[in-house]
Amino acid sequence: MQGNPTLLNEIYTELYITESESAEINNEHEVRQIETQSRRAATEDTAIKCNNIFRPLPGQDKPIRTVLTKGVAGIGKTVSVQKFILDWAEGKENQDVQLIFPLPFREINLMKDKTLNLSDLLNIFFPDTQEIKISCDEYKVLFIFDGLDECHLSLDFKSKVKLCKISESASVDVLLMNLIVGNLLPSALIWITSRPAAADLIPSECVHRVTEVRGFNEPQKEEYFRKSICDQSLANRIISHLKSSRSLYIMCHIPVFCWISATVLEKMLSQAESGEIPKTLTQMYTHFLILQTSIKHEKYYEKKVKDEDMILKLGKLAFQQLVKGNLIFYDKDLRECGIDVTEASVYSGLCTQIFREELGLYQGKVFCFVHLSLQEHLAALYVHLCFTIHSINVFDGTKQRLLKFFNPKKCNPLSDLHQRAVDEALQSKNGHLDIFLRFFLGLSVESNQTLLQKLLTQTRTYFYIKAETVEYITQKIRENRSPEKSINLFHCLNELGDDSLMQEIQRYLKSGEIRKTKLSSSQWSALVYVLLTSEQKMDVFDLKHFIGAQTKANEVLQYLLPVVKESRSVRIFVSFSQGTQPFQNTSKSTTPDDKALSAAITEYVGGHLTSTLEDSERLEDDLAFVNHDDHLGI
Repeated sequence: MQGNPTLLNEIYTELYITESESAEINNEHEVRQIETQSRRAATEDTAIKCNNIFRPLPGQDKPIRTVLTKGVAGIGKTVSVQKFILDWAEGKENQDVQLIFPLPFREINLMKDKTLNLSDLLNIFFPDTQEIKISCDEYKVLFIFDGLDECHLSLDFKSKVKLCKISESASVDVLLMNLIVGNLLPSALIWITSRPAAADLIPSECVHRVTEVRGFNEPQKEEYFRKSICDQSLANRIISHLKSSRSLYIMCHIPVFCWISATVLEKMLSQAESGEIPKTLTQMYTHFLILQTSIKHEKYYEKKVKDEDMILKLGKLAFQQLVKGNLIFYDKDLRECGIDVTEASVYSGLCTQIFREELGLYQGKVFCFVHLSLQEHLAALYVHLCFTIHSINVFDGTKQRLLKFFNPKKCNPLSDLHQRAVDEALQSKNGHLDIFLRFFLGLSVESNQTLLQKLLTQTRTYFYIKAETVEYITQKIRENRSPEKSINLFHCLNELGDDSLMQEIQRYLKSGEIRKTKLSSSQWSALVYVLLTSEQKMDVFDLKHFIGAQTKANEVLQYLLPVVKESRSVRIFVSFSQGTQPFQNTSKSTTPDDKALSAAITEYVGGHLTSTLEDSERLEDDLAFVNHDDHLGI
């Protein structure tokens, strides 16, 4: 309905999928998870092809009934499901399966108040199955539940309601629970996809395999741009530009971001475009929004919709739902933002690459932004415009107040709003406002203000001292005990164009003075950021390069814990010959006490790793080698 469709087989690029150890919840922002994964080498990961997710690996004897596939938004989970179904339908793969029932949670949500049996539920979604009596004996069946993170049902796996016959009626959530547990159709295959934050909604005992979609690895990134851009010289220039900005190139693990970057850079680098080539997330996404609205102007109903009205309404929807943690919206959500269904349909027709209306199998309408990052960018733009155009501070919640007229010499209200946004993001337990904050601060930069003038007729000059925001962020970095929590704040400084702390650390690293210098807490955080965003792979991290006369090993290890976690292996310097213990070891002996040393290391590695110490007599006096792929061995 919204343009010319492209055949999946023409555009599909193989994704990097691995077997994961567990479905444990990950509360970090998804972009942070991508940044973490980008540091890790793939040499020892178990890669699995999409079509093989129900096939045991060599050495695995137990059959696999239920698979949980996790991955961040836009990483390729749904496309993997579509490719699996397409290859099955074309007779290429998994021909032992007779029936596949794809049931996206976003559509099942529309049925949550109904009482049905399993046959009725399937007949509603798939009317052609009314003549088929589904049973374990006759058919091998696969149920695909895509988007567990979008589920609005109360899946209570502790419920004692047990259904064993497909003719037994119950609420839809009880039906699904019994199907996943295996009370209903115990031989049926179950495939569930989810973003990491919702992965633990399914009890681990119900899941036989956990896989993770990692998106594109390093070679696949370049392959994508060479495939999607015909001019190979231009493709090379785009790849080179993205590699020059580490924060952008890391984001290219996400296929949707590759598409956004290709769309923007192909136009900017192939034409005599004026203005700076995007080097930050905010620049990239603002250029993308401008490009999409310029396409809108070529459509016949351009005069009916003003850019400002559309952006503010969609931005309000984006912000309100982002705060709630929602990526899928229904009629009620739209009405709360002053958007009726007809208007939403027009918006999705105008901005097909930003906002999408989907008609499900159940014929219910759901709406979403094409990707979470687009929602975050529009949310940030909404908060920015509410202040700069309408003088409204949205962080006052439902009681939005107009800011009073101010004296520029006495106050800096935009900086105050930035500080409030920083505080809101830092208070978030799962970091769901982190990327929003990057965008929000980046929009105040002069180059992005110039871009916004191309987008909006209503603009207003305002008083703003960037240095106040930079100083506030630096103060928060200084106060943060955990350098890991400060990483996003350094990305914010990058968006604001301030890299003074990073440059200072890089000078220490290049000169070799890092061991001689007494670093402040903010400098340690800057060191973590520099190490994590460097192009060099952290296969072996040697702690002794950072231990000097003024710092002890346990302090260094504590500061550099985020780097330790993301390294394949770590060398830890331990000096026993002089009777000193770099860790907080209670043993007075010059020979390390296994349990005390193990406990100390485990404490500093954050309890994420299991430590085992064997043959302590074999330890060299001055150097211990720690490998934490599976266990700590010293």
